Formats: sequence, C-alpha cells, structure tokens
Amino acid sequence: MTGIKLAVVGGGSTYTPELIDGFARLRDVLPVAELVLIDPAADRLELVGGLARRIFARQGHPGRISWTGDLDAGVDGADAVLLQLRVGGQAARNQDETWPLECGCVGQETTGAGGLAKALRTVPVVLDIAERVRRRNPDAWIVDFTNPVGIVTRALLTAGHKAVGLCNVAIGFQRRFARLLDVAPDDIQLEHVGLNHLTWERAVRVGGEDVLPKLLAEHGDALAADLHMPRTLVERLGVVPSYYLRYYYQHDEVVRELRTKPSRAAEVAAMEKELLRMYGDPALDEKPELLGKRGGAFYSEAAVALTSSLLRDTGDVQVVNALNNGTLPFLPDDAVIEVPATVGARGAVPVPVRPLEPLYAGLVANVTAYEHLALEAALKGGRDRVFEALLAHPLIGQIAYADRLTDELLAHNREHLAWA
Repeated sequence: MTGIKLAVVGGGSTYTPELIDGFARLRDVLPVAELVLIDPAADRLELVGGLARRIFARQGHPGRISWTGDLDAGVDGADAVLLQLRVGGQAARNQDETWPLECGCVGQETTGAGGLAKALRTVPVVLDIAERVRRRNPDAWIVDFTNPVGIVTRALLTAGHKAVGLCNVAIGFQRRFARLLDVAPDDIQLEHVGLNHLTWERAVRVGGEDVLPKLLAEHGDALAADLHMPRTLVERLGVVPSYYLRYYYQHDEVVRELRTKPSRAAEVAAMEKELLRMYGDPALDEKPELLGKRGGAFYSEAAVALTSSLLRDTGDVQVVNALNNGTLPFLPDDAVIEVPATVGARGAVPVPVRPLEPLYAGLVANVTAYEHLALEAALKGGRDRVFEALLAHPLIGQIAYADRLTDELLAHNREHLAWA
C-alpha cells in the first residue's frame, strides 16, 4: 500500500497526540504520507498540531502533518476521514452528566438522557460532515469514534456513507486479558457481542481454547475491581460485561456515587487545561503520561488496524460497529451492533454469532429500540420524539421521568438544536 492521506475531524482534541503516536509507531501497518488535523478551534489546533509534528519527527516518521479550520480543504483527497468531535465541548458534556441526576437518573455522556442529548447534538453535525466528505471525495472511508458510536454509525450507514464505527472497549479487554494470561494480544480472540457500550465477553480464546473460565477463576477479583462490579455477579453471569453495564445493573448505586463527586467532564476539563499547557512546550516531543488518564486507551492501535484493513482489503477480523443484517436475528437488519466482523474494501461484515441468551438479548432489543427512536429524534426533531426515546430507554421508562427529562434536555441544548 502506497502512502495515504488521512484527515482527523476534531484534530484539536487533547486526545489527538495518542492517535498521532499510534500512527508513528505503526507506520509499517498504515504508511501515512499526509495527515491533516481539522478543527474550528485554531488556538488548540496550533498546540496539538505542533506536538504532532514533533512526535513524528522524534520517531523518524516521514509523513507530513498540517492543520486547518477548513473542512472541505482538509478532507480533499483523503483516503480515510476519522471523526472524533464533541459538539458543545466539555461544557455540554458536563450538563449531560449532571441534570439527569436531578431526576434520579444516571448522568452520563453516552447512556440514558445525557447520551440522548449528545446524540441529538451530534448526528446532524456528523451527517453534514459526511456529506461534504462524499462531495469532495466519494471513495473516502469514514471511521467514527464519535459517541454515541452506535447511533452515529447507524445514522451514517442509513444515509449511505462508507462508514464503520469504532470503540476501544474490545481492544481494552484484549490487552487486559493478554497481560493476565501472559500472552501476546494478537493471540486473544474475543467473543464480544452486543451494542456499543452494551457488550459482554462470552468467550476468550487462545489457540482455539476458551480460557474465560480460567480467567474468572484466577483473576476474578481484579476483573471485578476494574468493572466496579461484585465478583459474585461476574461469576454468576460467567461472562465479562463491559464497564457500561454497571449503569444498568447497579443504576441506583451509581446515581448515589455520581451525586457525591465532581462530574467526569469537570475532571477532564481540568486535565485538558494542563495538557494544552504541556503541548505548548516546544521541547515536548512525545505524548505525556497525563494523557493516559484522559481515556480512550488503545484507540490509536484499533484505529490503525481498522483503517489499514479498509484500505488494504485484508479481510481480517476486528471488533467494530456495523449493520446487523441478520447477525442477531431478533434485531432489525439496519440496527448497528458491536461484534467481530470481517473488514475489507467493502466494509465490515459481522461474523456469525451464537444465539444470544435471553438475559442479554432482552436488554439489547430494548436499547436497540431506544436507539431507533433516538435517531428519529436526531434526524427530525420534535419534543414528542425526544419524549418517546426517553420513555423507551430502560434506565428511564416512566412517564413522569421522561416528561421532566425532555424539558431539561431541551432547556440545556437549545443552542445546539436548530428545531428547538
């Protein structure tokens, strides 16, 4: 594969140096000739772009890095466009994480009412970006890391865009399990199934053998601590749920915890301020240790692997967000699921999945219905559609809560919702 051009929309994010570090280290997998960072925030972009160039230089990468606030110019000629934007910034995230708590519901940026607010702000912006990419460069792939990934990816695919959704939960588990088992990460194959931020690891295979029972027996305490869930629950389920299942399995406990501490958005905002100060140091030429606390671990490796497979047509298997198309027969074909898929020049095709047990299938079906309604609200607007999406969400589901949360959502997001 000859040198390629990548564009990163949201390139001014403090997280971007993690991505740049991955491109630099894995240049044999993905030979980037040109990388364009795109962001309307010129001050941040200058700091992040300068560090990105220094990281490439330190690691001897020959690729050229530039940055711009002009989306059309930035994506022109790109082989792939990575989306990592946050409409409204950390201020909007802080609202997503706080006002639902007033109703006794989880405040979180991808789950519950806060997740719906983020979807409503994000989907129209992403679709506009994707349409402009298609006009400038119809063959370009769109790799979406923008949350809520499942809903955003469904919006992109429904509109006919060449898109695949990506989350770092699966690769995070793969790396964690590899360390516990003392094997190479590539030796681990996960039976990862569900929706974005609603998944379970039903098997962990090494050399074709499922070693999940061994993992739970020998490392159950460590895994449960990582998940902030009781070991007894993990043992009873016989699977490893993603951290996000805690919002469903321990909802009221999580609400009590969230009410007693600063929001994650407030923590990240303080961290970002310090990171930007560090990025301005012309002597800094590697990602700082503090960035590891920012979140999104191993996203760079997953992004490199996915982009490389799409452009090189490798046909290897990776965990991504893709159209269901009968993989989980109890869901509509146009639902977006998060499972292992064969990835190549035609996109991502899920591999066959064992029938999903009712304990998990019921929740998956419920959240899929919510995501359908959330996308309808994001595309068409209207208070009634917002209310229906909230009423359908398993963490809300009561008329009084849905009514009040609808009013709160609209009050906090009017500046981002053209129809409100």
